[in-house]
Amino acid sequence: MNYLQAVKEITDVVPDFEREIKEIKIQNSYSIIRTFTERIKNMIRQNDRNLLFRSLQKMDKIYTDGDTILKNAIETTFIYSLDNCTAFCSEEYRKVIFSHISDNLQKVYSRQIYSHGI
Repeated sequence: MNYLQAVKEITDVVPDFEREIKEIKIQNSYSIIRTFTERIKNMIRQNDRNLLFRSLQKMDKIYTDGDTILKNAIETTFIYSLDNCTAFCSEEYRKVIFSHISDNLQKVYSRQIYSHGI
C-alpha cells in the first residue's frame, strides 16, 4: 500500500479526511500520517472513542499493509507522538487507548521508548 491507497483507507473511517488532505501542499506518506495523527489526537481530546478505536485499527492496517515509507512515517510520527497524545488522559483512558493499539504497534512503541538514547 502506498500513501494514496492509505488516504482511501483513512477516508473509509474519516469521510472528510480527503477534503483535509487536498489542503496540504506537499502530499506524501509523512504528511498523510501526520494529518491522520492530528485527527487521532483530536479524537482523544474529544473522547470520541468509537471513531478513535476504528482509526487506531486503520492505522494498524496501514502499518501492516503499507510500504516501507508508510511504516517509517507511522513509526516516526504516530508512535513517537503517543505519549504526547495521551499525556493529559486519565490512567484508565490511557490504558483503554493502548488496549486498542495492535500488539505489533505496541512492540514498535516499546522498542522506541526503551531504546531511546542508547
